[in-house]
Amino acid sequence: MSKINFDIKNVRLDFSALNVMPIYFDNAATTLKPTPVCAACDRYNCKESTNIHRAVYHLSEQNTTYFERTRQKVKEFINASKIEEIIFTKGTTESINLVANSYGELLNEGDEIIISEMEHHANIVPWQILAKKKRITVKAVKMTPCGELDWDHYQTLFTPRTRLVSLTYISNVLGTINPIQQFIDFAHQKGALFLLDAAQAMAHLPIDVQNLDCDFLVFSAHKIFGPTGVGVLYGKEKLLDQMPPYQGGGSMIDSVDLEAGTTFNMLPHKFEAGTPHIEGVIAFYESLSYLSRYSWEDLEAHYELLGKRLAQALSISPKITVYGSPAHRIATIPFNIEGLHAHDVGTFLNESGIAVRTGHHCAQPLMKFFGTSAMVRASLSIYNRIEEIEKFEEALLKIINTFT
Repeated sequence: MSKINFDIKNVRLDFSALNVMPIYFDNAATTLKPTPVCAACDRYNCKESTNIHRAVYHLSEQNTTYFERTRQKVKEFINASKIEEIIFTKGTTESINLVANSYGELLNEGDEIIISEMEHHANIVPWQILAKKKRITVKAVKMTPCGELDWDHYQTLFTPRTRLVSLTYISNVLGTINPIQQFIDFAHQKGALFLLDAAQAMAHLPIDVQNLDCDFLVFSAHKIFGPTGVGVLYGKEKLLDQMPPYQGGGSMIDSVDLEAGTTFNMLPHKFEAGTPHIEGVIAFYESLSYLSRYSWEDLEAHYELLGKRLAQALSISPKITVYGSPAHRIATIPFNIEGLHAHDVGTFLNESGIAVRTGHHCAQPLMKFFGTSAMVRASLSIYNRIEEIEKFEEALLKIINTFT
């Protein structure tokens, strides 16, 4: 399928929420949904609501086909080698918890896992819970003052007991794009597996799991113009085969006998217990199809333009503190204004019709590193315009002149 030229005016027409919402600079939290995604949700709920996989009547078989074509679409989107390697979950958080609970069963006391100071809580807490349960050690890669992972420190953390590294591709707070390939390659040289948190990366960078050679990859549909409540775990087939089920229930079984016990279903169904988020998975196909309409070159050029202008807007006053200055970042930048709490800045921006995120962004270790308890975060996506950043800059000046 040929790519459509990226025209911001036409792109914005695909997102009806922009007609009623303020200037939306909270895309790292969740992205807006294009019309085909909304239509797919409405169609399922209003006209085609059935369960999937086991019934033989037409509508159920149709929805099973739609559900499984999304799995095929995800496989193609990230270039997985097999359909069995795509597991549907509730989101990035559940995907990481699945690995922590399932692969974690294969770990022994004294084994080690490496994360970083940059991680979202979803990539910290499950490993801490596992550490208490299995008596393993969790180590954290330090950050540099510019908000990048410390490569030298990373290399020192490995020992013969290092079993898994779990790092983010792009920081949800700083927007830092980590040079993840070298981190993956080094982990493999040391005999460790690698889990890649791609929640923030999926909408900004092309992902090829075979080229990256990551062992696990996790992300959420709602960060990539899809519905909430849907996530993906990619895992290499040989690893998923070794791992015990995460949850028990319907769909994940082969046979159940009260005396003989239970045998489990084949991949990917072994890890998909119960009725899934059918509506969301079906609609997720539309969000991936939508993004695939544009070339990554066009998208990255647009993101780069937005990022440069956003950085300019946040440099207008010495009273604005921008956190991090990584060599490579997406159009996501955290900041504070001298003398004002982040929540107050967010409230004042809301009065100017601009939606941003405030708080610790589920990254309290990162907040501690930068010596603050909260930040304001502006995060942009494909439908944002330069004109919106100009209004954002005007609002910042108004806040500074009025309240500081």
